[in-house]
Amino acid sequence: MSDLRDLLLRTAGHIADYRETVADHPVAPAVVPDELRAALGGALPDKGDAPATVINDLMTAVAPALVASTGPRYFGFVVGGAVDSATCADLLATGWDQPAFNAITAPAAAIAEEVAGGWLKELIGLPAGASFGFVTGGQGANTVGLAAARHHVLANAGWDVEELGVLGAPAIRVVASEERHATIDRSLRLLGLGTRAVHAVAADANGATDIDALTREFDDGDDGPTIVCLQAGNVNTGACDDIGSASEAS
Repeated sequence: MSDLRDLLLRTAGHIADYRETVADHPVAPAVVPDELRAALGGALPDKGDAPATVINDLMTAVAPALVASTGPRYFGFVVGGAVDSATCADLLATGWDQPAFNAITAPAAAIAEEVAGGWLKELIGLPAGASFGFVTGGQGANTVGLAAARHHVLANAGWDVEELGVLGAPAIRVVASEERHATIDRSLRLLGLGTRAVHAVAADANGATDIDALTREFDDGDDGPTIVCLQAGNVNTGACDDIGSASEAS
């Protein structure tokens, strides 16, 4: 048995042991940051350790500090649990280590993404020809959505943001709920629009955008480039957070 095979099997065993017992773990670990920092850090070594030593040291240091987010008693944030097939597929993807940025360097990844995107469009009733893209999470989704909206509304105003950038571009108004997710503001800073672009409108008791307040926002006759971020609720209501960041206001 090769060293890599032995290490992979032992690592998979550690993962299985954790997942099988996570229901019995404290949800919030008792972490002493300085102790964890010392266990993970210390002086930079002059040479690397053997792979098995690295994994064992990592397990010893990190295991006591893990939040039981995959367990049945975790209600901290809206996070998706990883089913067994997804967990194992993630291990496969790591092992295959494909440069999956296009169909030339990783045809398997490109086609898998194409198939998954088609399934999702069918599931939620989008046209088969609609474009799609997979992101890393809520922050990535809002950044991509706002970037697409920025490109669209500025193109309609006669400005090519891809070529000219945002300096000197027509000002964009971003209409969003007063209870918008923090990722909206971070995305606006990243995209060069800034948080001053936000025109906050009221939310109802469930955290959803108040449609009457949204309508009043357009009573001033401002017909400049505008992006509307609709919100169906928040994490306290069990509704979705941000359901779209790419709607151009009429």
